[in-house]
Amino acid sequence: MFKTNNSGLPSKRKLACILDNFQSDNQIAASAILEHYSQIFLDHLETSSLPLLWNGVGEAQTAETPDFTGFVSRIKQRSLPVCGIAFPVRLGSMGNGYIVFSANYLDLAWETILDLHGKSHQLMMDLLTLDERRSAPDEVLSSREIACLQLAGDGLVSEEIAVQLGLSVHTVNAYLSSATVKLDSVNRIQAIAKAIRLGYIA
Repeated sequence: MFKTNNSGLPSKRKLACILDNFQSDNQIAASAILEHYSQIFLDHLETSSLPLLWNGVGEAQTAETPDFTGFVSRIKQRSLPVCGIAFPVRLGSMGNGYIVFSANYLDLAWETILDLHGKSHQLMMDLLTLDERRSAPDEVLSSREIACLQLAGDGLVSEEIAVQLGLSVHTVNAYLSSATVKLDSVNRIQAIAKAIRLGYIA
């Protein structure tokens, strides 16, 4: 799994491996994929959500998609001793990157490609959510902070939240402010989005 560093400028973006299962004695590793194809991956991520295939240096090391050719992109250069397929995952501010599979030979039916692409998105979302939970502050949101965030997420303004919870507007704003700080967010909207991702609110 490769993830971008989310730098604001495309020219500053980089891919980093955040998870791999290559054996230590394997002739191919995540670092080799990044060395040869990192810029191609980054450029592709900016313009397309189609899976990206490549063939290995050997003639038999091919990635084939006979019934899905029009719905994949292909890297022309043959630089690695394996073929592969990279599924782009674009999750906006949450994170962007690729889930990559490599082998000596790949023959993928369209159903498999669609299934793997969907699972790639889910895997990236799950891992990023776990990372966010690990990096979340130790302070846990109080039940009042969660209630205020939930109602704010439902579209209520502070005055309406105050009426619904039987609190003053000042108290509601205090709860929303403290939740925003605990969630390391810059504003109420970002706090609500982060609370949803972390499972505090629905």
